[in-house]
Formats: sequence, C-alpha cells, structure tokens
Amino acid sequence: MINIKEHEDLSVMNHSCAHLMAHAVKRLYPEAKFWVGPVITDGFYYDIDLDGEVIREEDLPKIEAEMKKLSKDGKRIVREEVSKEEALVMFADDKYKIDLISQMNEEDTVISVYKQGDWMDLCRGPHVESLKQLKHFKLLKTSGAYWKGDAKNPMLQRVYGICFDTKEALDDHLHLLEEAKKRDHKKLGKELDLFMISEYGPGFPFWLADGMTLRHLLENFWWDEHVKEGYQFIQTPIMLSKELWEVSGHWQNYRENMYVSELDDRTFAIKPMNCPGGLLVYKNSLHSYKDLPMRVGELGLVHRHEASGALNGLFRVRNFTQDDAHIFMREEQIESEVVRLIEFIDRFYAIFGLTYSIELSTRPEEKYIGDIEVWNKAEAALEAACLASGKTFKINPGDGAFYGPKLDFHIKDSLGRVWQCGTIQLDMNLPERFDLTYIEADGSKQRPVMLHRVIYGSVERFIGILIEHYGGAFPLWLAPNQIRILPVNPEFHSEASGKLKKMLENLGFRVSVDERNEKLGYRLREAQVKKVPIQVVIGDGEVANQTVNVRRYGSKESATISINDFIKNIQVEVMEKR
Repeated sequence: MINIKEHEDLSVMNHSCAHLMAHAVKRLYPEAKFWVGPVITDGFYYDIDLDGEVIREEDLPKIEAEMKKLSKDGKRIVREEVSKEEALVMFADDKYKIDLISQMNEEDTVISVYKQGDWMDLCRGPHVESLKQLKHFKLLKTSGAYWKGDAKNPMLQRVYGICFDTKEALDDHLHLLEEAKKRDHKKLGKELDLFMISEYGPGFPFWLADGMTLRHLLENFWWDEHVKEGYQFIQTPIMLSKELWEVSGHWQNYRENMYVSELDDRTFAIKPMNCPGGLLVYKNSLHSYKDLPMRVGELGLVHRHEASGALNGLFRVRNFTQDDAHIFMREEQIESEVVRLIEFIDRFYAIFGLTYSIELSTRPEEKYIGDIEVWNKAEAALEAACLASGKTFKINPGDGAFYGPKLDFHIKDSLGRVWQCGTIQLDMNLPERFDLTYIEADGSKQRPVMLHRVIYGSVERFIGILIEHYGGAFPLWLAPNQIRILPVNPEFHSEASGKLKKMLENLGFRVSVDERNEKLGYRLREAQVKKVPIQVVIGDGEVANQTVNVRRYGSKESATISINDFIKNIQVEVMEKR
C-alpha cells in the first residue's frame, strides 16, 4: 500500500480533501466544530465536535455526496494571511481554534487561513488550487479520539478518508483495503483458534492451543538463531521497586504508562521494559574487556498501560513479550556490532519474506536523559554503522527513546503495508546512571556502551503481522496444524491413516486425522477453510500402493506420490523454512 505522506502531490491532495470533508460536514451538521485534520500514511482524518450528534459508518455516503457537490461546484481554495488578533476574531465562536491560536509562538505574527466558498480553517497548507481537483475520494471509517489525545478531555469524532488523483488508483487502493479486511488478524485469530480477548482483561490476550504452538515455534526459532550469534540468555523479575525505575529514568519519563503496587510499605512497578533488569544482571559480576561484546537475550513479559481506545487485537495490547537483547561493548566496537546486527536482522526477516527500510530516530525535543554531546556522538555512531553496512536510511527527527537514538526497522508485508518492528537503540546514558564498568587491558575501569535491540518488536504484535502477511495460511514450518489426513472411507482406511499419522508425528510433524462420518469433499473444504497447508487423502489405491494423494492449501490440484518421497519433500521444506 502507498504511503501518502511520502508522496508530495498525494499529501497535498489528501490534506485538501480533509478540508473538503470538513466543509461538507459543516453543511450537514451546522453545529460542528473542528480540531485538526492532518495527512496520515494512509490518507487523512479530521477530529470533529458535533455537539452531541454522532456520525456513524452509514452516514459516510451522505457526507461523500455533499463532498461531490462541493467538488463539482469547484470553488477556488484561497490562502489568506492574518494577524493573531484577526484570527482570534475570525474564530471567536470556536474554542478549538481559539486554543490553537493561543498556543502559537510569539514569532507567529502572521497566521495563514485557507478559505473555500463559505468555509475556512486555520492551516499552514499547501493545498490544491480548486475543489474541482478533488474527485476520487472515499471516506473509510469513524472512531472516537480524545481532544489532544488526553483521556481527561472531551471525546471527539474522527472521520478517516483517502483521496487519489485517478479513479484507477482509488479502486486499486480500495481493493487492497478489502483484502486487508479478509486478512484482519482479529478475525482470522478467532477463525483459526489462535487467541482470544476477554472483557475481563482488555488488552491482555489469551493464547489458545494453536496460538501457543505458533508462539512456541517463533520463540524456538528466535532462540536457535541467537545461539548461532553467540548470545546468552537471562530472565529478570516482572516487578521491581520504584527506586530502580528512578535510577533508570522510567519513573520520571514513563510513569503514566506503568502499573504500580504497594508491597511491604514500598512502591513497586511491573516492568514496562526489560532494560533495567538486564543492567542489574551485568552489574552482578566483574567484567573484563575480553568479555566484550557481551550479548544477552531475554524474552521478557512487559506491561504498559495503554489507553482503552487505542487497544487493537495483538497490535496494541497491555502486556506483551519483547524479544529483547542488550549488548554491552567498548566504544570502538559500536560500528562492527551494529553492522553485525543489521546483517542478523536482514537474515531474520528474509525467512518470513519481509523486506524493510531503516529510519534513524534522533534525540527527542523534551523528556530525554544525558548530555547533548553524548547524544550527538551516539547518533553519529549509528549513522556510520548504517553506511558501513551499505544500507540506506532516513532521518526521523526527535523520535529517539528518552535514553538514546535508535535505528527503526520498518517491514513491508505482502500487501505493501509498513510496520515498525525491529529497533537498535544505542545507549551511552544508562551505563552511566547504573555505574556499569569493565576492566580495560591496562587495569583501568572503563564505562561500557550499551545496545538495546529487538527484532520481532513484540512476539504478540509480530504474530498479528504474520497472520495478516500470510492471510492465516502459514508456511509449512510455522503452521500450527501442518498436515490433515483424510481417509476416503473411515471404515476401511482409518488404520492406514493412523499408521501414517504416527509415522509423521514421530518425525516431529503436527498431524491430525479427520475421520468424521462426512463426505470427503466436505472434509477437504473444511481443511481449506482452516488453512491447513497439506491435505493427504488415503483410499484403496493409496493403501495398496503405499502412496498418498496430496493437495496443497489454495490448490484444487492433487498429486499421488510415494509415502517415502512425500516425507523427504516435507522434511526438506521444513528444514529450509520455505
């Protein structure tokens, strides 16, 4: 899918279409007031206060029809520059615009306003010249959004849409959206019995049997690959005292997202991140320069208090398992270690057929720890490592973690959608705060540098992405149910089916036999619905000739093959993780 924000013309068009939508809403709902209407990666939205009225999904065609009338009328979009005082008068009856104007810097002596017919809004622009240029648009959905993103503020209505320059481009995009709906991980997670969410634990996923199998396979793969890379593994407590989080800086910078409890007259917090525990593990023993780099991995369960309105299946949860690793090293090892990590991540994602791009996220404007000189040094080191690895990257200003800059890995799935998963964060601050040291060759105490690093990002979210990436049809090595054996006539072919099942299970395959008293076609269709990668049919001919009739998921074709050749083929397929 296209990233609207990365295309200048489409970005301008979508921002203009946001204004067109707001104009139409104002005509249909005269009491409407508007907060902001930015361009986002997949179109635009506007946050609207409707004074008690509600825009529902079924109301969107009515708004679209009004937008088409305005577009056909073809009013020019005119930019005007006014003073702050004039702007306050123009929007005197709109508390949201008054708030925006009041917060503008003193140097903003000139404020731009865009007008189109009988509607106007504050805006920096730019916009298209005329409403006539906005023809190919679609309103997609509505949701709630707190004013300024603060749950203490009123709830506004957010209406999403998208605009393209041609009907063909819009149709292609809408087709991809329909495909994405079919692949929705919440829908498929339920249909394939992978996970559930209960009203008793919003944001806390329950893993069902097949989902646990999938988790186990991904975690085992993660473990095996890290062993090859020379990692050692630890586990740190899920709850630690407030004093630790004060040392790490989380209490000052992340307190609103942490779950807190009182125990034995002390304040404890459930960990939102694994890092401080990893730092205590390092500090538990003495280290020599010969020990570095020291690569330490942890599949650590963390909890973060996300707003209830932001929760979304496995994509946004309140507890999740981070595939963390912390690498402690000497300063001169930074570049080689980051290059090695990039190569590792590259190999890791290739297994799943995922491509990626890299962003270098720099020091936040506010809420950061450490000296700016240290930040500049760390940012330069990450940039040098990217260049040394031969990877291109974009700068993402101000989006670093509060303790250090980072490289973010944005993966692209089979529908072209982009997800931020992996990250490499370079940290010269926490080793200082925790007084970490190692003994250099000359006997002096030195401060190590630290890398925080994830590849999945979180196991939960990565599974959600994989469900949608594969449309629930996992490759053979990853499928919770790999093979379903279907005896043509259960009365006569069950024994041969059972023997094959046992043979395959002894080789480590996940196999089931469907010997229900149903027609073969019905059982085959159900195996397809459940997206089982391989269906094996056994009838009289297969029993007599020691063969199997094999059908793949998504195919109507089948092939007869000897049992030995069948087993050899699927063993190679799983071993190579095709």
